[in-house]
Amino acid sequence: MVILVVIAGGWMWWVNGISSVDSRDTDPVSFTINRGEGVKSIASRLAGQRLIGSPTSFYILVKLLGIEKSIQAGDYRLTRAMDAKSIALELTHGLADAWLTTLEGWRVEEVATKIASELAIPEKEFLKYAREGYMFPDTYLIPRDASPSAVAGILRDTFERKVTEKMRQDAARLELTLDEVITMASIVEREGRTDADRPVIAGILLKRLKEGWPLQADATVQYALGYQESDKTWWKKELTDEDKKIKSPYNTYAHPELPPAAIANPGLASIMAVIYPQETDYWYYLHDPKGVAHYARTLDEHEQNISTYLR
Repeated sequence: MVILVVIAGGWMWWVNGISSVDSRDTDPVSFTINRGEGVKSIASRLAGQRLIGSPTSFYILVKLLGIEKSIQAGDYRLTRAMDAKSIALELTHGLADAWLTTLEGWRVEEVATKIASELAIPEKEFLKYAREGYMFPDTYLIPRDASPSAVAGILRDTFERKVTEKMRQDAARLELTLDEVITMASIVEREGRTDADRPVIAGILLKRLKEGWPLQADATVQYALGYQESDKTWWKKELTDEDKKIKSPYNTYAHPELPPAAIANPGLASIMAVIYPQETDYWYYLHDPKGVAHYARTLDEHEQNISTYLR
């Protein structure tokens, strides 16, 4: 008799734990699963939002269904009318949103390729709305049904939030427009290797610009050269002397001013490096094969660095 009571009680606990919390409540509830989050944490948070009745029952159910490794990170639309099994299975597919990560220094074509692979938005459609320099690099959770213009808008809105009003006011002392600051930041992003050397490089390039020197930034020539079919990259690795003669307004070896627009999408560190550059006596810089920056005050010193570190 006692055994039957225990079995009956356990069965009622199980049924109650996996049943819907409120069969009449069909209002959607947003629920986000973080990358690497375990089932116990997910179950606890589901219970906290009253989407399931028992985190223990949910955990056991997931184990019985064998879907623990199939649960995906992302944003979901759930309801309290769903039972635990429906919720568990929903978390393995049909993500409402998709994770999108874009990197500092990518040009808009590279961003478009990433968006095409993650959101199935044709590259040409995104590029209609993208603006070089303003597609802020970050990790986003984007609705899978977002339009190309909406995705571009999300990235641009992030730029507008990250570049604060104080930063814009401080940039005014450089006597550059915001577009020019972002153009310079995009060069610094591609020319610099670390957050430590970017403010130094920004200071060098801003001095050159002010004095009417050509910037002579390899990254601008790489941008002008465009996609390299042989290397499957937008950024040619080794530039030749002929490359530096390319006829393009983006060739800063040939033109002693900023390019007409940004060459990539800079991160916050590069934007701040331009707004708050490090003043030095240096006029030249290079990176050795290990990525270490070497600076010089004179052309003779720079040529010595070339001889020492690049030959």
